[in-house]
Amino acid sequence: MATEIEKKFLVTSDKFKRTKNKALFRQGYLSIDFERTVRVRSYDGQGFLTIKGKTRSCTREEFEYNIPVHEAERMLDKLCVRPIIEKIRYFLTYEGCKWIVDEFLGVNEGLITAEIELENEAQIFAKPEWVGNEITYDIRYFNSNLVENPYKSW
Repeated sequence: MATEIEKKFLVTSDKFKRTKNKALFRQGYLSIDFERTVRVRSYDGQGFLTIKGKTRSCTREEFEYNIPVHEAERMLDKLCVRPIIEKIRYFLTYEGCKWIVDEFLGVNEGLITAEIELENEAQIFAKPEWVGNEITYDIRYFNSNLVENPYKSW
């Protein structure tokens, strides 16, 4: 059993783009439910199937499995709820902590979020200058909710 603890923030500038470590992500949902989600994802020639439980505070159960990329792409094209989430993901390190920044494309274009995964909910961390307001508890920003209520429609 795996546990994910993460905090999510809005991004206030494009200074994060200094990193060259980035990838185009495609992800879709086979199941979007308040209690659980089942996600398919492809990037960098890899495929993943992820099951996530209900978020409690900033923690949830997460199980992720590698799958053949051609199967992930087929599920994305044929089985997933529309629209598919497309984003450029940037990988950064700031003061010893790993951050990811998602620059959304398509129907969620204009939305840029940053996430940090934590060891525990009380962990103290420094925020980069381009990190703004925390949105961890705002369900509108959950990727699964961006399928049903895309950012451009807000």
